[in-house]
Amino acid sequence: MAHDDTHWTITRSTGAVRYTGPDHDGAASYSTGIEFHRWLADLADDAAYTPADLDELDITDDTPSERSTDNIIKLVNGYNIDDTAAEHIYDTSIIQGAGGTEVYYDGIVNFGNSDVQIQILQSGTIMADDWWNEAGAGLNADATAGISHRFMIKTREAGADIDGRKLIGTCRRFGKTYAEFTIPATSRGNNVLALSDSTDLNNPTIEATVSGWSTIDNTTEGYAAIDVNNNSTDEYYYSEWNRAAYTINQFYERMKWLTRDGSAETFYGLSGEDFRGITHEIDVDGIASGPLNAFEELQWDSGNSSAQMLATDSVSAPTKIWIQLLTGSVPADDEVMTGQTSSATVLAELTGGSITDRPISAPFIGVSTGSALIGAYGVGVEYADLSNSDLLKALDDATYQPPNNVTFQVEGLEIGEDYVLVTPEDGSQGLDYDQFTLGTTLSASGEVAVVVGTAIPTDTPNAGSIRIVNDEGYLRRVAYTSWTGSIFTIASTAFDGAGETDSATSGNFVFLSYIDKLATSDTESFTVVFDTPRTIFIRVRDGGTAGDTEGIKTFETTGTVGSGGGSSTVIRTADL
Repeated sequence: MAHDDTHWTITRSTGAVRYTGPDHDGAASYSTGIEFHRWLADLADDAAYTPADLDELDITDDTPSERSTDNIIKLVNGYNIDDTAAEHIYDTSIIQGAGGTEVYYDGIVNFGNSDVQIQILQSGTIMADDWWNEAGAGLNADATAGISHRFMIKTREAGADIDGRKLIGTCRRFGKTYAEFTIPATSRGNNVLALSDSTDLNNPTIEATVSGWSTIDNTTEGYAAIDVNNNSTDEYYYSEWNRAAYTINQFYERMKWLTRDGSAETFYGLSGEDFRGITHEIDVDGIASGPLNAFEELQWDSGNSSAQMLATDSVSAPTKIWIQLLTGSVPADDEVMTGQTSSATVLAELTGGSITDRPISAPFIGVSTGSALIGAYGVGVEYADLSNSDLLKALDDATYQPPNNVTFQVEGLEIGEDYVLVTPEDGSQGLDYDQFTLGTTLSASGEVAVVVGTAIPTDTPNAGSIRIVNDEGYLRRVAYTSWTGSIFTIASTAFDGAGETDSATSGNFVFLSYIDKLATSDTESFTVVFDTPRTIFIRVRDGGTAGDTEGIKTFETTGTVGSGGGSSTVIRTADL
């Protein structure tokens, strides 16, 4: 609704120009800056004001406003508006006050789809009242020009800029795409945002359902070591999310829900609405006092600047910190940053180091393809929860891709009755007894390494079991906890040197047993990193017990571990 004289009052003694009409509903009125200025000028040239109209302004009064342009209006001679009045003026900046009392209300114009709902982040916090959003639309839209919203935001008060007049616009409607747009410092007139949203095809689940996915959690808030590409060298992230039993796309939906408009969740001490992710990486010169917390708010510049530290490479001897800047500007060289929880102090080291801007993603987690996550900078997810379609970007700004972890299953088992043995196949549809040969003799107490004569295949499980032919010809099952190169690591009690059955001479055979156990489930499985298709040998036996005729004939077959894993189902032929 356009300007309505009946919705405004002017008080001569205070210069107060106030809006008294309906708040923000169908009956409210809104004035452009130039309409507001012309209204004041029209009243100021009257011979006398009309008391009944509550506009104490006429030719005898000082000039109330000056126009620089149609989009910049200055209230002069003590005339002023308040925050409520400012909500009903648009397409302009209003400047008022002088001598340390200046107040600026700067114009905001958003170019976006007609129904986008936007939020304003000021001084590190989403503004509590988003009065500029109407139900299903924005205030003072101009659809022909592609404008969804026009309104003003206070950016200077009592002669001081509010957080350097920096504003960040966001749109985070659950089910829609997320976006963010920054105004580094508003200027007089209209300042542009470009926020649009549309249906997010990878966010189809209703809020009520996603709100219940509470087992998805961040197991490490702060500096987290994860070997995403499984090369035995950790990369570092500022989180280690566990997606629990949910798909990677459902995990993405949960991250959107946690940071949606109106979220009451908390991230690293910040509201989900306010959380954006890492904005800067800062080199620091050790710690002056400490230690730091894993994450906490830091302040510097006499409290005029602040950030939420999301990670540090060491709480006691840091060389780097990663922050989400909240207020003010990044620190200068040797500026002291103080932890607001720990009281620890660190120094920014810019002479021999740097501050690096890091890009923000909307949503903070990155992008979902529907079946894979393309992670945003620094976001970590548990290795076990990733597939080789996922990509994560670590704090070193390099991208890492998990290997293709595949699972092979043996199905149709009887719990507590079937013994399952799965090994490499020998090329003749049999068990590959001589897959490896021992490179050293195992005979002494405390042996912890099984060294074999050839490199262990890269698709070998990280932990599992091997069979070693001992010096009496028995095939001993020995568990290993890890492997590297041509060495399996075993428990120190596996060989104690007491008797021939506890020794295996160099040259004896060794082979992997992917599954080697009495069934504890109707399906037993193993997981490996896929390299190339591998043929395996499978044997399942249930010999029954004395007097029991319910055993089965030995089941033997081969299977293939392919790029999608594989499976085999036991054929249970009664041994009558």
